[in-house]
Amino acid sequence: MLRLNLALQGGGAHGAFTWGVLDRLLEEPDLEIAAITGTSAGALNAAALKAGWLAGGAAGARASLDQLWAEIGDLGDLRVTRWISQTFPFATALTEAMAETLPVSAAGLAAQVYSPYAWGPFWQNPLAEVAARFDFAAICAAQGPELFVSATNVRTGKIRVFAGAEISPAALLASACLPTVFQAIEMEDPATGQTEIFWDGGFTGNPALFPLYLPHLPDDILLVSINPLRREALPMTPVEIQNRINEISFNAALLGELRAVNFVKRLIAQGRMPAGAMKDLRLHVIADDALMNGLGAASKLAPSPALLARLKAAGRAACAQFLTDHRDAIGRNSSVDLRGLFG
Repeated sequence: MLRLNLALQGGGAHGAFTWGVLDRLLEEPDLEIAAITGTSAGALNAAALKAGWLAGGAAGARASLDQLWAEIGDLGDLRVTRWISQTFPFATALTEAMAETLPVSAAGLAAQVYSPYAWGPFWQNPLAEVAARFDFAAICAAQGPELFVSATNVRTGKIRVFAGAEISPAALLASACLPTVFQAIEMEDPATGQTEIFWDGGFTGNPALFPLYLPHLPDDILLVSINPLRREALPMTPVEIQNRINEISFNAALLGELRAVNFVKRLIAQGRMPAGAMKDLRLHVIADDALMNGLGAASKLAPSPALLARLKAAGRAACAQFLTDHRDAIGRNSSVDLRGLFG
């Protein structure tokens, strides 16, 4: 049995790529997922996988992920508050039509000017219904993969990792709370006993790797990356500029952790660190930067069923290619050249 941990990035609707990766991984009977750290869409994917796994094993996990993304696909544009899309169905259709005919996204431009707080008591988080339908008794259970969900404490600017019984609907919503789109999530933090305010976990860890450093967890980490490190095209529209700012900031914390992993691996390889003092992690990555570079920035917040199906198929294909190329590396060595990554 090959054991590994998963690190799942956030990226809005592009998280459907991770859905495809997980769908393919779950077809492998000799792969055990020991733990999952996730942010935003990555956290939702992680919760769906574990809830389904405890209900029906790999088949249950795949069905749970299918249900999650079917529900997200039914939401329409996440920037159109839920009651408007229900009362005025043409609002989402108009947004989609404008996105197809205009060089910029009207809803995306509005996000640069208007605050989600402008709706007052009429505002609804479109993801609240999705998160509330999870089986949290299963998600918080000791059995199955260990889960770690990251959010950003707005007051302190520090990462907050929720684990075990701390994972709740509010924790998932906090992890996915992009502040230009959603109102901040207020919740009592069990760690402090105080009401804290949270934004998207991507600002401080997309995803956080350090929860996977626990001694009892395997040394292999498979990162599913949906935020490209590199973009060749110059962002020029307001939406493209804001999107690239978010990608850079969301990747910054992850790159910092990867540099630390690379540093520790060099010390171990050079014999400058006592054996067993720190984990000699083995890192693997599944990504499709060419696909992500080709998608419009607005697509992250417009989860149409056609887009989600395309991303799922791409994720399955990327995972199949990874297994063909690097399956034998799991448990033996990293399949990513960390030194080259920073070159």
